[in-house]
Order: sequence, then structure tokens, then C-alpha cells
Amino acid sequence: MKYCYECGGKLQPDFLNEREGMVPHCSRCGRWQFEVFSVAVSMIVVSPDSENILLIQQYGKKDYILVAGYINRGESAEEAAVRELREEIGLEITALRYNKSAFFAPSNTLMINYICHAADTDLGKMDKSEVDTAVWMSREQAIQAIKPDSLARRFLLYYLDLP
Repeated sequence: MKYCYECGGKLQPDFLNEREGMVPHCSRCGRWQFEVFSVAVSMIVVSPDSENILLIQQYGKKDYILVAGYINRGESAEEAAVRELREEIGLEITALRYNKSAFFAPSNTLMINYICHAADTDLGKMDKSEVDTAVWMSREQAIQAIKPDSLARRFLLYYLDLP
């Protein structure tokens, strides 16, 4: 962030207070500018019997990942999780709970991860323009298949209480 959102003046780091420390400041209009980033949800989708986890492949890539999507303006993170699963996979959920969050620097995005219990395992309503493949896997298969060294893998291992 180099320029003020209010007046377009150049921002310079300046000391705001003991708690906030150095924060970009506009000397033209005096406005403090805090970091701006995107916010998205990702979901560990669990089968109704809690035995399987849904992983997907997307955009022609071979890696298995979690279902994810950006939060729309005016939407809660929980609403976004329900909407994304319905839009991309065609699944309804019976329960949703927070798992973990982490910042994903490559896309400047705060990722909020949820555990979602699917109402059924039918993948027949999947949106093929959004998802190439969706597969139910055992916990062990999911651990082996999910993209190594990914945020998705860290979320999954945290959910499974594994290091």
C-alpha cells in the first residue's frame, strides 16, 4: 500500500501509538491506513457418517485441495461457506463449525477454515465450470492426497489433530 485511499497522497510509515506501532500515514490528509486484504473461506467437508472427507481438483491442476471461495461484500464467513459448497459442489450441510484461520500471503488473503458436515454424498450437482473433480476419501487417503506443504493440508492436519 503506497497511496492514501482518501486523497491519493503518498503514504509514509509513522508511529501511531504503543499498541499499533508503525502504520502507513498520509501527510496530506492525516489519515492512517491499515492493511487491506481479501478474506476467503475453505471447508473440510465431512461425509454424513464422518468417515470420509471431500477433496477437489480445480482449474486443470493435479493437486487435491479443499473447497474454498471468497466472501462476498455483506456476507458472513459462515454464509459464504454454505454458499460456496452449494454453488461449487451442490451439497447442503447439516452442521458447520470453525476450525482454524491463517493468512495466505501469495494471494494476500485471510483464509477462514470450517468443518462442514454434508447432508449427503451425492456429487451429481457439481459445477464442472468451477470444479474438475470432487472425490470422497477416507481420512488416511485425504492426508496422502492433499497438496503437500499447502495451507489446505495444515487445516486438515489440525482438524485431524495430527502434527
